[in-house]
This record gives sequence, structure tokens and C-alpha cells, in this order.
Amino acid sequence: MRVLHLALPLVALLAACQMDPTGRSKDENGTDQTTSNATGASDDYAMMMSRDPEPGSKADPTLADDKERPIMQMQVVLDRLGFTPGVVDGREGLSTRNAISGFQESRDLEVTGKLDEATKQALHEWSNIPATRLVTIPADFAAGPFTKTPDGAREQARLDRLGYQSLEEKLAERFHTTSETLRELNPNLSSGDAPHSAASATPEPSGSPSPEASSSNSIYYAGQQIRVPNIGADKIEPGKVDDQSWLATLQSLGVGSTQPQAAKIVVSKSKETLKVFDEAGKLVGMYTATMGSSHDPLPLGDWKITGVAHNPDFAFDPTLLWDVPDSAEKQRLPPGPNGPVGVAWIDLSKEHYGIHGTPEPQTIGRVQSHGCVRLTNWDVARLAQMVSTKTQVLFEA
Repeated sequence: MRVLHLALPLVALLAACQMDPTGRSKDENGTDQTTSNATGASDDYAMMMSRDPEPGSKADPTLADDKERPIMQMQVVLDRLGFTPGVVDGREGLSTRNAISGFQESRDLEVTGKLDEATKQALHEWSNIPATRLVTIPADFAAGPFTKTPDGAREQARLDRLGYQSLEEKLAERFHTTSETLRELNPNLSSGDAPHSAASATPEPSGSPSPEASSSNSIYYAGQQIRVPNIGADKIEPGKVDDQSWLATLQSLGVGSTQPQAAKIVVSKSKETLKVFDEAGKLVGMYTATMGSSHDPLPLGDWKITGVAHNPDFAFDPTLLWDVPDSAEKQRLPPGPNGPVGVAWIDLSKEHYGIHGTPEPQTIGRVQSHGCVRLTNWDVARLAQMVSTKTQVLFEA
């Protein structure tokens, strides 16, 4: 699928979501000319990738969990299959129930949203996938830079990028979880003790284990071994992603380059979900989403996708935002995972509306938006690779 990189005038997207993807130079086909020789994951990033056993085979004992985590194990399997639970935290909630429902629908099971016996049997094929794994933090990953996001738009506009604020935040996004969950999985880090697998396997560190490698205030650093949710489906196929910036984004989010193609997207206001169907009408993905509000309701009906922008910037216009004083200045905010629309913008034929990421993944399904459809950064990065201008979009009540 050829991605259409947007080059829209600033005013075109200044309304409900107030966003304007950055235009770049393009060839006669409208393709972004910014390319690289990137052929897949770098060695440092490859160190953090999943290494799953074949379906039905025995799990590697050196990768075994240090204790049973049945909910998290289910979450990492569903996340691999495209039915994502939002943040992987080992807890049951709306997003996890939605993920179970999506899996059940895709397998023609009774849709209960519960881990019933039939669903357990259907998931048994992946019972050899551990809930967690140990990784060694690579030096490149830990290098940063990490910059605190200022509160005001004027201060944010002065930055070159709205990147991660800490190595902890970057690790949490890479493994589709929260800082709190990482700390729960690594309770001894503050005292300097490293976690070990059930078989006491200890991968070699990739660099000098010095806290100064990332941040003087961080409990994480290059060369350190930590336990993380066992996120998979993160393989980058050699030569498949030409845009070096987008490749780096996919790597940092643990999102693979091979995704099913979306023939239709259905966004449900009442269920707070976004479903993805292929050409055969099979459900191949489902995400919990935040959408609309009383001020900016979801525009029900059929829409089209007009383009996709990777790592977009953001046009901040206070006159078009109901919760911002009109006296505030207009600003153009830089791109980055902590930008208002996250790592991707999927533009819709409904003027000013799109599907995009978020700097606050833990809020998905829990707070309202400025009218658009908001996903976690890792989910919108997947979806951005699935869609094309041929993909149909339905917003329903």
C-alpha cells in the first residue's frame, strides 16, 4: 500500500482536532522523498524484540515468568493478534473486555467480553507465550534525549520535538504498558537488584550499566536487565519501511511492519471501539478508542480516508478550541509521541476530523476528545499501516 503523506494548508485541519500534518517534498506520485537505507531493526532495537516459540511447541524455560500472570499473559497474546487491551497491565477493565470481545467475534465465538471456557480453549494455542520477558536496555535506546514537556503551547512550540520525557516513559510505550506496571514487574530496581527469570538466565548487557547513561533521576539505564510485558508482533521486515523517521517510530513502539490490510473501519460511539475488517469481511483488529464529546460529537455516517501523516506536527488555534481561552496565541507544535496527536494522523473526508495517537495512552476510553478518534500511539501506528484511500470508514452510534 502506498501511504499518502499529507501536504495540506494550515487552515485545512484547524477545528475539532486542530491539527496540521507537516508537508514534505514529494515526487510526481505524491510519495515522500525522504528515504533511508534502513533495512530492518537496528542491532540495539533487535535486542529488545520478542522471540516467540512456534505455536504448540514448548516454551523456552530460560524465558519463563518468575510467577504466574494469567491476565497479562492473555493481554500480550491478544495484543499480538491485533485485539489490543490498550495498556498491558495485568488488570481487567474496559479495554481488556473489548479485546476479548474482538477476539471472540473473529473466531465466531459467543461475544461475552469474558474469559469463558470456549475463549480459553481458543487461546490455548498461544499458552506457550510467557506474560513477561527479560530485556537488556540498549545504549542507543537509553541515550535520549529526554526533555520534560512544558505546560504551555508557547513553550512547547520552542522545542524541536515533543519526545519522551524520560527513559521510563519510553520503555513503557515500547512495551505497551505504564510506568507503574514496569515498577510492579521490577520491584527491586530502586535498591539496585536486577530481576531474573525462573531459570536464572542473564543476557549479556549491551553497554556499561551506568545510571548516567540515561538520566540522573532514572532508575533505568543502559545495560540494565529488566522484566517487561512480553509484547510481540514487532518484527520490521528488511526494506519494507523506507522513511527513516517512521522506521524509528515503529521500532520505539514495538510495532511490526507486517499488518493486515483494512477494507473497512467501524467506529462505535456506544462501545468505544474501532474495528478493522479485511476484504473478506473478517475482523482482523479491534482497539478501544476515545471519541468526541458534548462539545465536539462524533460525526456519524460514512467517510473516506484522504491520507496518512507519520509523525505529524500540530496547529494550535485557541479560537477553535472550546476549552482554551481565545486570548491565547496560535502556535505550531513540533512532532513527537508527546504531541497532541501522537505519532500518526489518518485524515478523513469529514473536514477537520481524523484518527490519531495520544501522549496519554492510559486515558484511552476514559476521557473525551475534541471530536476526533484517539488511539494509543502503538495502535495508531499499526492502523496507519493497514489503511489506504480505498478503506471505508463508518462512524456509528
